[in-house]
Amino acid sequence: PRTTLLFLSPKDLYTAPDSCRGRCEEPYSKEDECHCNAECERYHNCCEDYYRHCRPVGFSSSRDAIADEDLLHISEQLYEADHNKARPTDIAINPQYQASPDETGDQEDHSPQPLYKYVNEALFSKPTYASFIKLLDNYQRVTGREEDVTAEELREQDNFLKEVMKTELMKKLFAFLHKKNRYGSEQEFVADLKEMWFGLYSRGDGEQDSSGFEHIFSGRACTGGTGGAGQHQAGGLTPGSRLCLGEVKKGKVSGFHNWIRFYLLEKQGIINYFSHNFNGPWDTYPDVLGLQFSWDGFYKEVGSAFIGCSPEFEFGLYTLCFIARPGRACHLSLGGYSLSIQTYAWTKSTYGNGKKYIATAYVISP
Repeated sequence: PRTTLLFLSPKDLYTAPDSCRGRCEEPYSKEDECHCNAECERYHNCCEDYYRHCRPVGFSSSRDAIADEDLLHISEQLYEADHNKARPTDIAINPQYQASPDETGDQEDHSPQPLYKYVNEALFSKPTYASFIKLLDNYQRVTGREEDVTAEELREQDNFLKEVMKTELMKKLFAFLHKKNRYGSEQEFVADLKEMWFGLYSRGDGEQDSSGFEHIFSGRACTGGTGGAGQHQAGGLTPGSRLCLGEVKKGKVSGFHNWIRFYLLEKQGIINYFSHNFNGPWDTYPDVLGLQFSWDGFYKEVGSAFIGCSPEFEFGLYTLCFIARPGRACHLSLGGYSLSIQTYAWTKSTYGNGKKYIATAYVISP
């Protein structure tokens, strides 16, 4: 008889710690990098391949599951409920040059004028805008420097959450998540939002120096980056400067996905708009642009951002996608048009019973 030799690759001999292969319904262990049981959706700590390898029970095989159709429906509801968004007359933008995919890395300023021709700053007196803008300067600009969160800053976090929860948009989001058994009460939801978005973790040398809110909406410069032509290192910025909007790594901006922050910094001459590579199909606000720009000499190759939405709209959509599709593309519908959001969890530390902080979220532009 012929002997058949079977060669096993290493992946057949052990279970990868970041995979659900062979681990479905494995009991929770705090030693695991990610999890594969029915509760992992509630705690935002499923492995990225959870849905591929497991036939989930609990949420994902019952009325508690958040199906793709649910996301399309609730995102349209949130879109309709964004009553604080900019009206067409509140913002005038001048996109100018549209870069081809081959041009986005050229670092060429193809647009002599600013992106924003006009913004009605009366928008910023609305409670959710005002409380959002107060939060933007509450962060150290350098990664690795521990945040000193004052009592006033904690009050500003609470005030922002209080104001957004007054809106129809966030009430609809909570009602949806409550119906899907993710939260038992609004109080539980708000407490989780505070940890998920404002809880501190380390992107540097062990110091509690970063949060999801800071990275996505406010950001900072990181020391140690190397600038390319016409750039300088982040360490050369004015000490104590708070005018930051994204991390700088190897001479390029990463993070930064907020139109209000962009407008305020462009108005101060700190941002130089270069071009756009994507302009969404919406003929009113919110719209989506894929942007190329430099910030104080550092370049952003593609920075996708909503334009003209309220703070609660962006905050709510990112929260929805982080809870429903962490680590994966989250497919939504806004005004009849498709849009996808990518979120990632911070994997190196947790809060509560193994819940994960939000690390980043952004619109995926085509």
